[in-house]
Amino acid sequence: MKLGYITACFPSLSLEEMVKWSADAGFNTLELAAWPVESDRDYQARQIDAANFTVDDSIRVKDLFAEHNMEISAMAFYENNLHPDLEKRKYNINHLKSVIDTAEKLDVELVGTFVGSTPDKSPAENMKEIGVIFREILKYAEDKGRKIMIENCPMENWVKFGLPGNYAYSPELWEAMFNEVTSDNFGLNFDPSHLYWLGIDHIAALREFKSKIFHAHAKDTEILDDGVYKFGIFGEQVNPTPWKSGWWRYRMPGWGEIDWQKFISALQEEDYNKVLSIEHEDPVWEGSVEKTKRGLQLGLKHLSQFVI
Repeated sequence: MKLGYITACFPSLSLEEMVKWSADAGFNTLELAAWPVESDRDYQARQIDAANFTVDDSIRVKDLFAEHNMEISAMAFYENNLHPDLEKRKYNINHLKSVIDTAEKLDVELVGTFVGSTPDKSPAENMKEIGVIFREILKYAEDKGRKIMIENCPMENWVKFGLPGNYAYSPELWEAMFNEVTSDNFGLNFDPSHLYWLGIDHIAALREFKSKIFHAHAKDTEILDDGVYKFGIFGEQVNPTPWKSGWWRYRMPGWGEIDWQKFISALQEEDYNKVLSIEHEDPVWEGSVEKTKRGLQLGLKHLSQFVI
């Protein structure tokens, strides 16, 4: 199993600086962020400008990774592909196709995204819409020899307060999603941190959907007892912030409540020998490039105990 991280935590670093630092720090792979220049959401970056990526760019990037004995585990563009504004939806889907084109140029098999949501439709209607949209996206990807993976973050309150922004966060929804899009090239970027605070057994989910796990994220969850008391499971209501409930927070692996030895052991038992990619959203270790680097090093040190 190889250890890496998603590069969205370094919006200001050049690709060259980041690859060199990552290799020196002991990482094997990078999950390359490829948001568009116009994006303004948090936890996003664009070490790769997919909309303008050329064959010459791909040669330069491949040479850079080879020089440092590093690999690219996936391309990353996590946006709402069911956006209720049809112009924004079209823009997101077209950019996702540019990311797929970039993955082909870089010989990267996996492209990660969200399915998203349309808040004025029911969950069942959203699922039908996912089928229509992602059958077409997947056909585009398959024609270029790529696979699509969906991360299981609920993105709660993202599109509309009180609703999930990504209808792909539970075994019920995965089953429905994979019934709508039946291809073997459509799977999950499996992240246990979301399942943990949702009260879903992440080990049981891993075992049930093992054939659909193309890639795995390493992010921990810390339950905040004071926040549970003050806000309850629905989170802060008066002054809400998207995906910050007040009663839990994301942490580096080893600084939350997930048993990473148990999780990695379960992955190994199910013959998963691919990539475990840290997703850095730990508020304790962000705010500067140096703090972000130290946080990633802490996560790598903890996970390395259990990975051969």
